[in-house]
Amino acid sequence: MAIDLVHDLQQVYRKVLHSMSRPGTISSLSDLAERVDMNLPCYDATVLSAMTFLDAEVTFHILSEDKKDLIEKISEYTAAKFAPINEADFVIVLREDSEMAIKSAIQKCKNGTLIDPQLSSTWIVESTPLNNTGECLLSGPGIQYTSQVNTSFNASMWLERNERTKEYPLGLDLIFTDANAQIVCIPRTTSVSMTEVR
Repeated sequence: MAIDLVHDLQQVYRKVLHSMSRPGTISSLSDLAERVDMNLPCYDATVLSAMTFLDAEVTFHILSEDKKDLIEKISEYTAAKFAPINEADFVIVLREDSEMAIKSAIQKCKNGTLIDPQLSSTWIVESTPLNNTGECLLSGPGIQYTSQVNTSFNASMWLERNERTKEYPLGLDLIFTDANAQIVCIPRTTSVSMTEVR
């Protein structure tokens, strides 16, 4: 069964919004992922997130340099156009992307301006299996006390992210996806610290 571009993607949107308003909360897209019938070299949750947020009005960037086919397919499915990292509204990070490439992209991506903070990038990041354990400690709006989450980002990646979000309202919003069709969101308003240094 194919994805319903209205009903199913509205469900994805609601789940991402739920996770974005409650940082660290893991939401499952597994029921919807079963309907993904595209043979793309990325997680089903990544496809669903991209199809939900990308359209002809926005641009996207994929870090991996050898993914021309994926770029063409995403453009075909969403009408969004590929752009350099410093211009892209959305950044898609695939599981095989290196720490060095990710950190470089965080440094170069859009994080808004004080006049137009909305001119920032939203990241869709493929991760190791997401869970609410680990050394990443979250606090801030939408979190009663603190929350823990485990993603593929290590301490040095979070330091780069924190550097780009230290001057509110500037920053980038992160949507992590995994192979189990789970998502977790870390918006720019969330404070991220490490309980121990790797």
